Amino acid sequence: MKVIFGKPYKTYSRSLGRIGADGVLSLIQRVDDEGKPEHERRWSIRQVGRGHYSGSMSEASGPIDIQEVDGRYHFRFKMTGHMSVDEWLMPMDGGRSAHTELTVRKFGLTVARGEAVIRKLG
Repeated sequence: MKVIFGKPYKTYSRSLGRIGADGVLSLIQRVDDEGKPEHERRWSIRQVGRGHYSGSMSEASGPIDIQEVDGRYHFRFKMTGHMSVDEWLMPMDGGRSAHTELTVRKFGLTVARGEAVIRKLG
């Protein structure tokens, strides 16, 4: 992760998720940002239309909006401090991994960028 005026840092997470009988994806992430205490992030996502998903995330200040675009997933949401997040999740390797690119903006200016690879273990 690279934050404007800051030193880049690594971030890792371990996630456990399941899709309930109601079709809702519940995901708990244990997040380890380099140099900071580990913390938990919770997601709850449901399909609301063809290729359209909505939900919540513990660090978001409002709803999460997700659109499927040509097999990729475009996440948009707001965070406290007048920040907006724009993230693309691109599945790879038969669905066992994905590449993600994240941009955080404040008042329209890019203040952070990050890239990651997500892997399904086991």
